[in-house]
Amino acid sequence: MSDWAGKYVLGLTGNIATGKSVVRKMLEHLGAYTIDADALSHRAMAKGAPAYQPIVDHFGKWILTEDGEIDRIKLGNLVFGVPDTLKILEALVHPFVRQAIDLLVRRSSQNVVVIEAIKLLEGDLAAKCDNIWVTDAPESLQVARLVQKRNLDEETALRRIRTQNAQENKIDAADIVIDNTSSFEDLWKQVSAGWEKITNERDEDPATIQQKEVPNSDYVVKRGHPRDSKDIATFISRLSGAEMTSGDVMAAFGEKAFFILKVRKTVVGLAGWQVENLVTRTTDLYITPEVALEGALNTLIEEIETASQALQSEASLLFLNKDLAAKESLWKTLGYEKRTPKALGVQAWHDAAKEIITSEKTLYFKQLRIDRVLRPI
Repeated sequence: MSDWAGKYVLGLTGNIATGKSVVRKMLEHLGAYTIDADALSHRAMAKGAPAYQPIVDHFGKWILTEDGEIDRIKLGNLVFGVPDTLKILEALVHPFVRQAIDLLVRRSSQNVVVIEAIKLLEGDLAAKCDNIWVTDAPESLQVARLVQKRNLDEETALRRIRTQNAQENKIDAADIVIDNTSSFEDLWKQVSAGWEKITNERDEDPATIQQKEVPNSDYVVKRGHPRDSKDIATFISRLSGAEMTSGDVMAAFGEKAFFILKVRKTVVGLAGWQVENLVTRTTDLYITPEVALEGALNTLIEEIETASQALQSEASLLFLNKDLAAKESLWKTLGYEKRTPKALGVQAWHDAAKEIITSEKTLYFKQLRIDRVLRPI
């Protein structure tokens, strides 16, 4: 039984590049509220946040960027090379992360909460969980992923992997082991089976993906499911002019969710979005010319914001193509304004925007909640 009354808490861990975040996102698709403890660590050390000054006092101002933020690359190179230094950093940051996790779990509306943490088993967090899942992949595959996705050289990737506690110890402590060596389809099957197991044990209906009719309109909004991958790919390919396969969409489910907008069973709109580190990012937004743009956009954006608020998102960022970005007055009626990443103010919001923005996209912003986790002090 977890420390949080009425909540079933699933602890998710595994060493670097074994696929924890993909599994967490899949569990979110299935209806869980999910927390990325490592992302909260980054928030805790942002300029003005609680762990910032203790870290600077201990390690020195040489770790700061020109803007006064902590340079996580510099800090990472230091602590991953010296284990005792990593322990010091964790001691400075983790108390604030645990406070944030406690707040997020207590105010979540979902009954199942997933906490992803690479050091889940090394601290006291595992004892607060009802079930432990561990993602697994061979070291060679971990190295390949770090080289491809994080642009690390093989030597640095190996050092990062071998600095961590043995993967075998994590597997020994697991209730469920997720083997992330095959396809996204195989991974989804494993996650779905594990989800069904825990929801059946709790006598709950695991079916959480539903259609929702929009009052006083012909629109129906459906949350996309991996089985909709082919339809989603066809729709995006038709409207974007770029070829997308069902495999591409299936892979995208490891990062984002989709809302499908229909009129009389015909797909007329689509939104691809994610909430990561308490920030909503909508990167795909398509409406067919056969329907009224304003009504369709209003319906999709309202669904994204409602779902985002259930995931405790603080801000909504839209990354729009040229045609949609030109509808400035329309976005204003929906509460959005054009911004640059630097103008967002909050470091977590800035980082989320900078990671996605390109010269072909325009950023629109809306704040969804005033109270923020690990807000500056």
